[in-house]
Amino acid sequence: MKIAVASDGKLVAQHFGHCEGFNVFNVQEGKVMDSQFLQNPGHKPGFLPNYLNELGVNIVIAGGIGGGAIDIFNEKGIEVITGADGPADESVKKYLEGSLKSTGSVCREHQHHDSCGGH
Repeated sequence: MKIAVASDGKLVAQHFGHCEGFNVFNVQEGKVMDSQFLQNPGHKPGFLPNYLNELGVNIVIAGGIGGGAIDIFNEKGIEVITGADGPADESVKKYLEGSLKSTGSVCREHQHHDSCGGH
C-alpha cells in the first residue's frame, strides 16, 4: 500500500493542490517500510490525482482538498482523508492505527486557498 501525504516540509499541508510536495510512505503488513518526498510537479485541475494514481498511491491524506480532486480520487478507488494536521509521519501512524478519520473538509474556492487553514 502507498500513502501520499500532501506536505509542506514534514507537516501535513492544509491545501492539497498548493503543497510543497508529497511524503509517500510504502506500507506492508501495517508497517511503514520506507518513505520519500516528491516535489509537487504543479497545480493544474485534475493533474495531481492522476499523477498520484500513476505512482500507485492508494490513500491520500491532506488538511483540505478540492471537490474535483476528491471526485477523481474516488473514480480511481483512492481513499481520501481530509482534516489532518501536524507531522506527516504521525498522520500515517494514526491512519494505520485506525485513529485518523476524515473530516470531509473540502476547499470550495481556489482563489481563497490561503484561508483553507480552518480545516
